[in-house]
Amino acid sequence: MSPTQRSIAPSARRLASCARLAVALFAALCAVPVVAHAAGGGDARVSWNEDVFVAGGSPSLREPVDGNLFAAGGSVDIDAPVAGDAVAAGGRLHLDAAVGESLQVAAGQVFIGGKVRQDARVAGGQVEFGPSSAVGGSVAVAGGHVRLLGTIAGDVRAAAGRLLIDGTVGGDVISAAGDVELGPNARIAGSLRHRGGNLQRDPAAQVAGGIQSEWPFWSTVPEAPPRGHPAGAAIGWGWTAALAALAALLLAVSPRFQARVTATLRKQPGLSLLLGALWLVCAPLLLLVLLLTVIGIPLTLLGAALYVVLLPVAYVSTAIALSHAALRALHADAAASRVWQAAAAALVLAALSQAPRLPWLGAAIVALVLIAGLGALALQLRRRPPTA
Repeated sequence: MSPTQRSIAPSARRLASCARLAVALFAALCAVPVVAHAAGGGDARVSWNEDVFVAGGSPSLREPVDGNLFAAGGSVDIDAPVAGDAVAAGGRLHLDAAVGESLQVAAGQVFIGGKVRQDARVAGGQVEFGPSSAVGGSVAVAGGHVRLLGTIAGDVRAAAGRLLIDGTVGGDVISAAGDVELGPNARIAGSLRHRGGNLQRDPAAQVAGGIQSEWPFWSTVPEAPPRGHPAGAAIGWGWTAALAALAALLLAVSPRFQARVTATLRKQPGLSLLLGALWLVCAPLLLLVLLLTVIGIPLTLLGAALYVVLLPVAYVSTAIALSHAALRALHADAAASRVWQAAAAALVLAALSQAPRLPWLGAAIVALVLIAGLGALALQLRRRPPTA
């Protein structure tokens, strides 16, 4: 074998290994639900080499895994050590065991009480790293309510509605959150860079590198301004104006398509909500699966970019549908005018921008608007979408 062939051989073997992993992952994801259904709706477990794939209504891992773990289900419990990576998704996830490599999780409720040797990437509605948890690398977390009570050796990057840090962080903390709270046990070796709403700090909390509260995004001030600050209001109304401009652009460039989306939301609101919820949850998971295959990284980047662009389009599409319904009820002739449609959509978006001020209900309204738009856009893939 020539030197060139010897140098190419390892790369070829790695590529073949990644390809086998991708094929195995795809086959397992397809086979596990079928096996579970055949077993009467119970949980199913499929092994490939040292990797394990489990799925079902309430899958529970009780035996050690020598390779990687892929788990999905309504309620996932991981109570046995995993030698490799652990990737899990579901309605609820509870991890109380050691993970030998990295952890990647997406679930409605997440509790992590074990040790993760490398990095952890977590997304969920409620996320908690318990007091006994320990992460050897960095943590990237996104959620509605995030609690970090354990030990994290590296940096923390968090995006949350509310973030509580009452544990140890060995690096920096970069936060984009509505509210940040530092408990009495908070020990941050680096700095805390906070961008968002209120910051509450217990007198016993320690931040060795200091605290920077950024507001607006291009300036650094000692503390973030309180709610209702003029700078925050300006940013909020600027975003609303951008969405209104997007609505006018969609109505001008693709009026027929927007008419079909509006008709879909009017005639099939339930199906739009269901499909939108599935799309909102499954699309990030699919991107995560592609990312894990390595050879799917280019598709992951493209898919992530398209997904980010699709979210405001879906939100604005629902606003256009709501404004069209209001115009039809108040002034049927004005509903045919694009100018009136754009103006009405701008008013609806302005009203929706104030929805988050409503406790509990406001967040639900914004979520429903986004989910309905995603579902209606997805339904346009059919051959004969409904017409207005």
